[in-house]
Amino acid sequence: MTDDRAALRGLLASGAPLTWVCTGDSITHGLIHTRGARNYVDHLHELIRGDLGRIQDTVINTAITGWRADLILDDFERRVTRWQPDVVTLLIGTNDCTTQWLDPVIEVPAFAQSITEFVRRVRALGAVPVLQTPPPADLAHAPDRARLGEFAQAVRDVAARDDAVLIDQHAAFSAFSAGTGPGNEGVPWGLLDDAFHPSAAGHALLALNLAEGLGLGLAEDSGLAEGPGPAARLDPDADSGLDEDLSPHAPRTPDRGLATAPRLAAGPGLGVGDEADVPDSRVLTDLRARVAVARHPQWPPV
Repeated sequence: MTDDRAALRGLLASGAPLTWVCTGDSITHGLIHTRGARNYVDHLHELIRGDLGRIQDTVINTAITGWRADLILDDFERRVTRWQPDVVTLLIGTNDCTTQWLDPVIEVPAFAQSITEFVRRVRALGAVPVLQTPPPADLAHAPDRARLGEFAQAVRDVAARDDAVLIDQHAAFSAFSAGTGPGNEGVPWGLLDDAFHPSAAGHALLALNLAEGLGLGLAEDSGLAEGPGPAARLDPDADSGLDEDLSPHAPRTPDRGLATAPRLAAGPGLGVGDEADVPDSRVLTDLRARVAVARHPQWPPV
């Protein structure tokens, strides 16, 4: 059995430049719905080549709006192979699950087979596949995506069976709205720009979950820990620190929100030295603040 987690730890520790390919549909493509803000791949780029100091790494986004798993397989050479990747992330399923725009519709077993084949092809390239479940949708306004939860479960099942790295975005988004008040339960309003496209805050949470799952910049999670993601650990009553100046030139003082951010993981190949000398991650600090504020969204649309 392939140990992708060990392989990824080895890649990060080697110090060799890595090529990261992120592919999927419109969520990864990241256009329009962030309203000009960075999408989660952009955040990943800044974390890897900025805070982690891995300036020789390359982060490539090959996602295309409207695509499905079967389309990515049909265009696998351009989406993945030609970039000679070391790590390949896939976030897919939101379009695959529709019952309105496809004829015939894609059944869950067929989707799972496509995910399985994706994992096989990535590993055949000598790269590490990273599977992400699609975030949940507002089904009242997108009833054709009612099977989205089943497709997310199919991704989990493939990851468990084939021992692939899994980032459970669906679970993190689902847990996000708990306790935010009547009318918000069950739908992560603060993370969505429409019925199923994440907003800028949603992309912040996607990036946090990915960073945590990959062990990037989180000292306590540098062993590729599994779990529900940072949303489950956010304190809704905590001070987000957004009233402070988070600009690159802001002074760093002990009482600022930046001082409480997770410390970057130290070790060979991470571009950092001993943990005591590692600065806080401005990327992760900013992302956590954005997600914390989003827990108090405007009232949901009618």
